Amino acid sequence: MSNVEPSVSPVPPALLLGLEDAINSHDLERVVACFAEDYRNETPVHPARSFVGAEQVRRNWTQILGGLPDLQAELVRWAQHGDEVWAEWDWTGTRPDGAPFAMRGVTILGPRTDGKAAWSRFYMEPVDQAEADVTAAVREVVGRPS
Repeated sequence: MSNVEPSVSPVPPALLLGLEDAINSHDLERVVACFAEDYRNETPVHPARSFVGAEQVRRNWTQILGGLPDLQAELVRWAQHGDEVWAEWDWTGTRPDGAPFAMRGVTILGPRTDGKAAWSRFYMEPVDQAEADVTAAVREVVGRPS
């Protein structure tokens, strides 16, 4: 564990502000411009979804912006810790079938000196639409005791 204290500023880092604005403007080119050509995305909860390269960022966001014409991203909280930028996000919109879209979670980004993201650890997950309480959720994860 690092002894470096996280720093919180009333103004988010430029990378986060630019990404939030690009998403909310539905500007694919500006979204892609937030990421380095050799960007590395790690998705620890779903390792098979990890990837390398801005072209995959483009493919992902083409699909996202095309499928969610009213997508809005809210930067809920952020902090900087050494060379890492932590961001908590709330993304909402409407899917093509009319169902609500909601994802929440955290991204940890490694910005380069030019302001682009060199890497990230991606912890965004769909918001449960079910009304399951914590007991049911724990049971689903670990199974029923034998």
